[in-house]
Amino acid sequence: MVDIFLWVVFPYICLTIMIFGLLYRFAFRQLTWAAPSTNFFEKKWLKIGSPLFHYGIIFAFFGHVMGILIPWEFYQTLGISDHMYHFGAIYGGGLAGLMVVCGLVILLIRKMTIDPVRIKATFADYFSVLAVLFVAATGTYMTIIYNLTVVAYEYRATIGPWFRSLFIFQPRFDLMTDIPYIFKIHVISAFALFASIPFTRLVHIFSFPIRYPARPPQQYRSRSGYRRQKV
Repeated sequence: MVDIFLWVVFPYICLTIMIFGLLYRFAFRQLTWAAPSTNFFEKKWLKIGSPLFHYGIIFAFFGHVMGILIPWEFYQTLGISDHMYHFGAIYGGGLAGLMVVCGLVILLIRKMTIDPVRIKATFADYFSVLAVLFVAATGTYMTIIYNLTVVAYEYRATIGPWFRSLFIFQPRFDLMTDIPYIFKIHVISAFALFASIPFTRLVHIFSFPIRYPARPPQQYRSRSGYRRQKV
């Protein structure tokens, strides 16, 4: 019963909360969809932490697509050996994970120590940073430490097929019963993070600024009215 709840019921509950929460927030609270910038309060550490986090999370996203959504057989068809795949996954994924963790640590310290940023931060802001940090830290530990010191675990044979089975509504929970505990913690915390997205500023990950490059520049005038600045 526990396995059925963890690997069937719980993921569907989290995904349902995320989907309907996003729809509700988009329909009734669009003004809260964006993540307001704190660039005016502090720039030095933001310019370091924010790119590290955002580029790292993009690389990690594509890494998960390659490892979880793309079947093992696809790589065999291309002639990519298991050794080649794990070499790229460990070092490429490890680098992405370290970028995310370092970026989040910098942003968290900035949020806690820079007074204007700290005053503006809400409980949801701290929760989202800590939640993403926990998921990223467990993922980085799995990728670098576990795979290099214990065994290069073949998640493409267990977690990957299980995850894909959720989307065809034929969940194969039996694939998840014997995976290492650190992987279970990572997966469960990731789904819990998905459920929290509609209630935090993480919601902005679903915003695609397609029109941003072509938008007209915004003009800022000084109070005296003599200077203009375009951004």
